[in-house]
Amino acid sequence: QAPIKATCEDMSCKTGFPEDVHSAVVSRSVHGGQPLLNVRFQSCDGNKKIHFGSSEPEDFRVGEDGVVYAERSFQLSAEPTEFVVSAQDKETQEEWQMRVKLTPEPAFAGASEKDQKKIEDIIFPWQQYKHSSPLKRQKRDWVIPPINLPENSRGPFPQELVRIRSDRDKSLSLRYSVTGPGADQPPTGIFIINPISGQLSVTKPLDREQIASFHLRAHAVDVNGNQVENPIDIVINVIDMNDNRPEFLHQVWNGTVPEGSKPGTYVMTVTAIDADDPNAQNGMLRYRILSQAPSSPSPNMFTINNETGDIITVAAGLDREKVQQYTLIIQATDMEGNPTYGLSNTATAVISVTDVNDNPPEFTAMTFYGEVPENRVDVIVANLTVTDKDQPHTPAWNAMYRMTGGDPTGRFTILTDPNSNDGLVTVVKPIDFETNRMFVLTVAAENQVPLAKGIQHPPQSTATVSITVIDVNESPYFVPNPKLVRQEEGLLAGSVLTTFTAQDPDRYMQQTSLRYSKLSDPANWLKIDPVNGQITTTAVLDRESIYVQNNMYNATFLASDNGIPPMSGTGTLQIYLLDINDNAPQVNPKEATTCETLQPNAINITAVDPDIDPNAGPFAFELPETPASIKRNWTIVRISGDHAQLSLKIRFLEAGIYDVPIVITDSGNPHASSTSVLKVKVCQCDINGDCTDVDRIVGAGLGTGAIIAILLCIIILLILVLMFVVWMKRRDKERQAKQLLIDPEDDVRDNILKYDEEGGGEEDQDYDLSQLQQPDTVEPDAIKPVGIRRLDERPIHAEPQYPVRSAAPHPGDIGDFINEGLKAADNDPTAPPYDSLLVFDYEGSGSTAGSLSSLNSSSSGGEQDYDYLNDWGPRFKKLADMYGGGDD
Repeated sequence: QAPIKATCEDMSCKTGFPEDVHSAVVSRSVHGGQPLLNVRFQSCDGNKKIHFGSSEPEDFRVGEDGVVYAERSFQLSAEPTEFVVSAQDKETQEEWQMRVKLTPEPAFAGASEKDQKKIEDIIFPWQQYKHSSPLKRQKRDWVIPPINLPENSRGPFPQELVRIRSDRDKSLSLRYSVTGPGADQPPTGIFIINPISGQLSVTKPLDREQIASFHLRAHAVDVNGNQVENPIDIVINVIDMNDNRPEFLHQVWNGTVPEGSKPGTYVMTVTAIDADDPNAQNGMLRYRILSQAPSSPSPNMFTINNETGDIITVAAGLDREKVQQYTLIIQATDMEGNPTYGLSNTATAVISVTDVNDNPPEFTAMTFYGEVPENRVDVIVANLTVTDKDQPHTPAWNAMYRMTGGDPTGRFTILTDPNSNDGLVTVVKPIDFETNRMFVLTVAAENQVPLAKGIQHPPQSTATVSITVIDVNESPYFVPNPKLVRQEEGLLAGSVLTTFTAQDPDRYMQQTSLRYSKLSDPANWLKIDPVNGQITTTAVLDRESIYVQNNMYNATFLASDNGIPPMSGTGTLQIYLLDINDNAPQVNPKEATTCETLQPNAINITAVDPDIDPNAGPFAFELPETPASIKRNWTIVRISGDHAQLSLKIRFLEAGIYDVPIVITDSGNPHASSTSVLKVKVCQCDINGDCTDVDRIVGAGLGTGAIIAILLCIIILLILVLMFVVWMKRRDKERQAKQLLIDPEDDVRDNILKYDEEGGGEEDQDYDLSQLQQPDTVEPDAIKPVGIRRLDERPIHAEPQYPVRSAAPHPGDIGDFINEGLKAADNDPTAPPYDSLLVFDYEGSGSTAGSLSSLNSSSSGGEQDYDYLNDWGPRFKKLADMYGGGDD
């Protein structure tokens, strides 16, 4: 609502509310969000940012535009309701206050015009006129209370609501109009106003569920369109009528409740909504249960809170094994459940009874039986079956099995089949028939979750399992395995080493004694008696053999029975060979180099003995007495237990290769000694002690192995060369035989020779008649390449008769046959090569090349004698006539 616009020329402005107390008449029933009135705050500079507040924020809220809204829904009492509206400058924090008094309207909004004029002005600014010194408050010209209009009105339409007027209509001719949603904005045309009388009317029924209130603005202008009054806000509240039924959020509601639940257990909540005003009776719902199916064990197993829709149990006896699901029909009624005036709707609540572990698993038999062959593992020997009335494949149904007795060594385990819930008794450790022939197990079954409170396991939850062990033929085994024998080396062949026998674990089977055989003997030193297992030597035991590792020799033997099926077992014999002094020490290296003079001339040598302590070092080194030149030229000094140093004893020794024998004796008992020859190369040396003469390289020579390898390579190379020569000769003979035995039909002399180049004369032609095997095949002209070509043309003559070779000619006639064929070919003008016609491409006129006729063929070889052409036969007759000096 707006104050009257001041027109005085001299007016003083004061920032603040225009009045200290503001009174307004509103509807007795106020709902949340409803606009109640509009307060006006006057700002002189127009730039202040004002924030409005309320002393009762839980009931009233003031918007930034000064409109006061109800924060909640409530009923006004008969006494006026008062509260304070404050305005605060956001920049200066200056604050102004105004007291608001709300009075409930005494009658319907469409009261008489006389009553409306009695309503006090809502917003009116203070104005001070120039000609009047005291401040004077002027009453507001517009008197428009809030309008409450019931929805779904039947008319007649247009229906008059209120008359809007200004007290200036006495002196001016005014025109009235309204704007806002419902008037000139969508939805348009719902409210209209008489522009002369200011009568506001509604043109159609209203629907509160679509629009709960309309905010219009009324305008008053003169005939020229000039604004006479500030626009005033009009609030039209649509009063709710009970025109909507309750609607459930879901037509079918699903809930669960555990079986055996006590009365008062919460199950689920159903919810319905009503489009009518929820703060009025039209939108207040009440719930009740119309029916329950099935009605077992009681027709009233559930109840519902009539206000919240919570469903709870009211009776005991829920048992999933008897009733798994209940179906309830729920009714929601508005008007607080009034069956006479309220509207109703229904929905279905489906309550599933969930399973609890109130049924223990029970075995289908008191005793189960099974059998298993001995020494078998991972074998299922028995299936334990149980029954459980709880819901399948749930923790209350899934069974677990445990053994309570009969298996102290843990040879069995029981697994659960996830599909059938059976217990699978499985062997996890080998069982020996000779030790245990039968097992009697005690087994208990229980669920994955404990039983419900107050329920005990019956005797049927325990059973016994009788398992019989089946005897099978087992493999013999050697005792001990491996067997260790300590023996000195050098034991002669045929000596008894030890006895290595096996045992058969099958004491209750009728079978003959075991048979023994050798399985592995790398050095082939041993043999075993097939009956009694006695092991004897077949060769001398040698600790220094390559088959002995760390003084240990291993051999493997096999023991077999004659059971069904036959079985065998292996045993290892380990022979620890004790060393004896059976090897004399040797010198290492075998060859050495030294200088002709004393310095430097020392040679370091090492004694090597395959034996071990105490039959090895320390060693004694000495030179033999004979020949006398050894000790005269050389001297040896031991520098450690295994090493000695050989050096020249004389000042100078002529360069050459010398064999120096050295006697080496070990420390064994008895001692073993040997004379080793050290090949010493004496040479001329430089100051560094290195040989400088060429003889050093020659003297070193080649070893026996290198010489043999070279000889073998030479022999293999000669054999390869010889084989190649033989192959070539054989190939030439085969080629000659093929040419002598060629069939006349395969004769190549009738072939046409084709050339792609301008070849020389007939003397330059090298004919390979073996490549011409198709005399009748002539390449078509269409595929011949363009350019210079040579066309061999065959003269047309009667073909002479060649001699026919017999099918199986005598070897002596081959020469005659060849001569006759040669004569026939010489006299055959049709035989190739023919006189060729050379064809050349035309090079055009003005060629830089001269004519071929300008070539003087007689300029070269003019003195040559061509008479020999007469001896070449008729084919060379023309050449002989041209060059032989004849008259032609």
